[in-house]
Amino acid sequence: MSLFLLSTAMFALGMDAYVLAGLVPDIARSLDVAEGSAAQVVTAFTLSYAIAAPVLAASLAGKSVKRILSLAMALFVTGNLISVFASDYWILIASRCVAGVGAGTFAPVAAATAGSLVPKEKKGRALGVILGGMGTGTVIGVPVGIQIANVAGWQLTLLVVAIIATAAIVGILSRLPAVDVAPPPSLNARLQMLTNPRVAVVVTVTLFTAIASLGLYTFMAPVLAALSMNLDSSLYFWAWGIGGVVGAFSVGHVIDHSGRPGIVLLCILIALVAAITLLPVSASAPAALSFVPILIWGAMGWSSLAPQQHVLLDLQPEHGSIAVALNSSANYLGSAIGTMVGGAIITTQAASAGSLPEFAAIAGLVAIVLQAIIVITQLNTQRSSTDATTR
Repeated sequence: MSLFLLSTAMFALGMDAYVLAGLVPDIARSLDVAEGSAAQVVTAFTLSYAIAAPVLAASLAGKSVKRILSLAMALFVTGNLISVFASDYWILIASRCVAGVGAGTFAPVAAATAGSLVPKEKKGRALGVILGGMGTGTVIGVPVGIQIANVAGWQLTLLVVAIIATAAIVGILSRLPAVDVAPPPSLNARLQMLTNPRVAVVVTVTLFTAIASLGLYTFMAPVLAALSMNLDSSLYFWAWGIGGVVGAFSVGHVIDHSGRPGIVLLCILIALVAAITLLPVSASAPAALSFVPILIWGAMGWSSLAPQQHVLLDLQPEHGSIAVALNSSANYLGSAIGTMVGGAIITTQAASAGSLPEFAAIAGLVAIVLQAIIVITQLNTQRSSTDATTR
């Protein structure tokens, strides 16, 4: 039951984090702002998730897990409720910051709690349940949320998110047993990890990957409209989410089989950039084929984090939690940067929304170059070590 409650909360987080991309046009019309400006509600959420949440985490050290989780979800619900009734753009931005802090505080503690609720041999399955909750929030929650918005307005979608999260809070307070887990690493601990050059390069790859993938995702609805992909937009969001879940659950087997997470990531990045580049081409393809690049994009974007976590855990076995938390912050920071840049491009009319895949592909190419350097350096190091041992 406890895992189900945590998974339900993660469903709300996943739905909230990704559904806003599909609501950008509706928010722009409702608040009478440009779509580039409306997209910054995503920036507010992701930037707070990446930066403000780790700051709050440091002040929660020593508090009970139940209290941390309840406080985090209360912030998340409060942010969403303010969003529902926000009639002003800046109030909506502020409310998304509050929701982002709550989500960013809750997620890592929920994952740690899930692992402590079961025997060690079942820890992987417990974490899978938690991640599955967020994945389901994306695959099912996002398309459903878009349909709700189409019928009754985007505010009702966020109200549904708040109701689901409130139910999770009640369950956590009444059913979650007392457990001890380490608080999430502070922002200072994450930044200190960047003094390691190898860690810094790996995290930079994550940053540019997120700029390309998640930054573009925020503008999927405007991009689809600009490219004249006139099917129901929720279908494309559904395809992206399904691809994401398949990729996230499959990549671990590929990594284990190959034993080379760096090369796996390089292949993922190449496929990601290819899929993004093909988006404009797919607009003129038959309807069924138009989903293929989006399906691949979702699969590659979601599967990119696991190889990075493997590499970081190998580089920092004694500080693995901090390294993985840093990578997560870089992922959300990249999403925020990509959204800000995309919004600026559209708002200033430097280019149309249909051109955003080209800019995303450039960020993806930077990630490919950096990852290729990492792989080549690693292979040369291994070759040198082999030569030294055979002499």
